Amino acid sequence: MKILKVSRQNFKKVLEITINLIQKGKVIICPTDTVYGLLADATNKKAVKKLFKIKKRENKRPLPIFVKDLKAAKKLAEIDKATEKFLRKVWPGKMTVVLKRKKGAKVFGVDRKTIALRIPNYKLISVLLSKINKPLTGTSANISGKKATTKIKAVISQFKNKKVLPDLILDAGNLKKSLPSTVIDLTKKKPKILRKGEKIPKL
Repeated sequence: MKILKVSRQNFKKVLEITINLIQKGKVIICPTDTVYGLLADATNKKAVKKLFKIKKRENKRPLPIFVKDLKAAKKLAEIDKATEKFLRKVWPGKMTVVLKRKKGAKVFGVDRKTIALRIPNYKLISVLLSKINKPLTGTSANISGKKATTKIKAVISQFKNKKVLPDLILDAGNLKKSLPSTVIDLTKKKPKILRKGEKIPKL
């Protein structure tokens, strides 16, 4: 399991390596604006399958997806004007929103009818999303059932000596203390908070 320290000095190099690996269908552990996350190309079935194995996550449990902007979100989900207004208030940031999935949206590891999207507020991922120009998985870097974490040592120890390993861990040290993102369901008439994270929106 390869570990690469991230610093301002090697940011461009780290970016190059990460883009190359994601384009090849690899799975990366990466810092985010909440906790450490598992990134893979969400349009690559093989990569997503590998991620499920790494995380030991049940296939029927859909993954949240990172998108680069509202335009990218609209390619994957049904977004009306009222929803767009709400999304503009909470994105980019620590808010994952469950929306109705667009028919024919080519993305794996998600529900057939709904999709959970987020625009993270984190430079490394923002640049990755814009350079790769594809949605990426946005799930926390932990074995299912274990805690998501901001601590790099806790991340590494969870995946050590496992059969299926991430292809690369980007070590940005310990992140600022944070909960995973808030998850809000906008698929029904009445919005519903499915998970309380750092920021709770006014509904």
